[in-house]
Amino acid sequence: MAHWGMFEAESDGAEVTAVHPYPGDGDPSPILANAVGSVRHRSRIAGPAVRRGWLENGPGPSDRRGSDEFVAVSWDELADLLAGELRRVVDTHGNRAIFGGSYGWSSPGRFHHAQSQVHRFLKMLGGYTRSEHSYSLGATGVIMPRVVGTHWKMFARSTNWEVIARETDLMVCFGGVPLKNTAVNDGGTSHHPTRGALDAMRARGGRIVSLSPLRDDLHGEAEWLAPRPGTDVAIMLACAYVLADEGLADLAFLDRYCTGYEVFEQYLLGKADGVAKTPEWAAALSGLPADTIADLARRMAKGRTMISVTWSLQRVRHGEQAPWAGITLAAMLGQIGLPGGGFGHGYGSMNEPGLAPVPYPLPTLFQGQNPVSDSIPVAAISDLLLNPGQEYDFDGQRRTFPDIRLVYWAGGNPFHHHQDLGRLRRALARPDTIVVHDPYWTQMAKHADIVVPSTTSLEREDLSCTRNDPLMVAMHAATPRFADARDDYDTFAALARRLGFGERFTEGRTAGQWIEHLYGQWRGYVLADGGEAPEFDEFWLRGHVRMRTEDELTLFEEFRADPEANALRTPSGKIEIFSADIDGFGYDDCAGHPRWYEPEEWLGGRRAEAFPLHLIANQPKTRLHSQLDHGATSQGSKVQGREPIRLHPDDAAARGIADGDVVRVFNDRGACLAGAVLDEGVRERVVQLATGAWFDPLDPADPSSMCVHGNPNVLTADVGTSSLSRGCTGQHVLVQVERFDGELPPIRAYDPPTVRPR
Repeated sequence: MAHWGMFEAESDGAEVTAVHPYPGDGDPSPILANAVGSVRHRSRIAGPAVRRGWLENGPGPSDRRGSDEFVAVSWDELADLLAGELRRVVDTHGNRAIFGGSYGWSSPGRFHHAQSQVHRFLKMLGGYTRSEHSYSLGATGVIMPRVVGTHWKMFARSTNWEVIARETDLMVCFGGVPLKNTAVNDGGTSHHPTRGALDAMRARGGRIVSLSPLRDDLHGEAEWLAPRPGTDVAIMLACAYVLADEGLADLAFLDRYCTGYEVFEQYLLGKADGVAKTPEWAAALSGLPADTIADLARRMAKGRTMISVTWSLQRVRHGEQAPWAGITLAAMLGQIGLPGGGFGHGYGSMNEPGLAPVPYPLPTLFQGQNPVSDSIPVAAISDLLLNPGQEYDFDGQRRTFPDIRLVYWAGGNPFHHHQDLGRLRRALARPDTIVVHDPYWTQMAKHADIVVPSTTSLEREDLSCTRNDPLMVAMHAATPRFADARDDYDTFAALARRLGFGERFTEGRTAGQWIEHLYGQWRGYVLADGGEAPEFDEFWLRGHVRMRTEDELTLFEEFRADPEANALRTPSGKIEIFSADIDGFGYDDCAGHPRWYEPEEWLGGRRAEAFPLHLIANQPKTRLHSQLDHGATSQGSKVQGREPIRLHPDDAAARGIADGDVVRVFNDRGACLAGAVLDEGVRERVVQLATGAWFDPLDPADPSSMCVHGNPNVLTADVGTSSLSRGCTGQHVLVQVERFDGELPPIRAYDPPTVRPR
């Protein structure tokens, strides 16, 4: 099982030579092909290594990270060095001086999950500073619990695709429903139903409107509206204005199920600030005709309408506003809790929303409690490292960044997720020690002091399942371990023994015994539910077991049926269109109700005079994040070895750029090279460059060096969504593009650094 699908692998005894999708998957992902040749790729880390400067000079800040050479060491020496450094930091600075970053998807396995392993280990060590929420959903994770009392339910128990296909008359998709993103699920997936559901809805006569600057953000026939990026909230507000002004809002629903609509309406009609949020007002901001916006609102009120907001819309400054405004608009229509109507957040963002959940807990490695209370918003890693002792706002609290001396990273690549990579590299120069577990020489591994070579999921056994997929899958090893790589569990067990809690960490179990133990726990839940699950040995031989799923779900159906008995976990028990709590925080960048904030990075502002193109840094079509960027599917999309950037033909012609040219993409933060692809399905003055190309600086010693491979995070701003959530804002950035006429530098992203013998 992989994040992008269930498959069978062929191996020659050392390498994966072919993959075959699960026959039960009607729409398997082409990303599966990236696994072929990945076990023995030249970018694999062959054995334990320590950065020469750290080994010779000891722990301390260093600007050599990312450009220094490494020294090969034995496993015993690495474990001794690492255990000693952990003990030094804890004894000298305390456990809050350790940051357990470990953000990333890593393996879909339930046991060999890097985040679970490292967090369990660090908690037993005495604790660590942790991160909260995710780069994908930083704003949503804070705003939705305050508005509807939940975050995860918006995805895990969303309205099923089958219900939408059967019941929805009009699906209005802010951000589209990008089919490429539905290839993946964090715990693996055995079925990709989105394409079929959209086709079935259209065949029944349902209509789809996609509001996005990219035509292919929605599969198949749809009405494409291409607004100026960053103006979705203005369009939502204008639609809400039409509903209010023309008497189309469901006031009975708003009164019974919501609180604060009256305050919001004062803002909407312009009585609070003197600016009515009319279609004409939104047209000036968005570039869409006012009549088109008004007509869309009236069409919403005529039938069963689903308002869908992708996750991408909250990965911008003031990202809290899009999901908040979307659910407010759905509430005004009065269809929340009705089959096929209401609100959806994340359709097309991952292969989870719209899929039926399983009704019982999944097997999970117990991590225990973290004795350290310090935490940061996940997208504030550079702020944390650069500003020890600095106070900041977050979700109504006033917090302080601790002084981090050791960063422990396993299972992720911040050079994919994080913004302003020049700033990140300067931040990574500050700690005393950086430890990285990784199968590959990613840039994060190259910036480490202690490098721990990990196995991939193809080299070990595990269980795989997720909360919105019916299969529990036995993950058999496809190949032996590469070179001197080890499972993270074995590494942490060795460290725990040296630090005095080995038995507590392992509980006397090998990895195989843990897998059988976790399966047994899960099997107990299934049997108690009246289901069937074989003994472990039979399961392992069979390869998978089907679980019961909760079909025919409609989001908030129970709440609609009885809002008193099924009150939401908000202060009012209702949908909080106006939140007195948020209003009381007094933030100037997040008020107590949804509202329009002018973005810094958009085509309607003064910054666009210097950087006149709006870059959409979205998720890639040919890989998951940056994983297996060297694989065949990912490499097949490159242009002269660079990540492709899509431009409208008119924008390309104005710059003398032809299809297939290498271009320089730049702003005042940095620059990268990319390969031009001309596409009329991109709105004029918009360019699209996916995230995930492995960062490849022209000069590894220079934090501000141009990336020659096409990583857009050399361009994006390292600022949070707002004082409320401080979520990631990496989706939008203003740039200029020019043809690159110089000598093309080689791609070295996948080349290992120099590793000398001891």
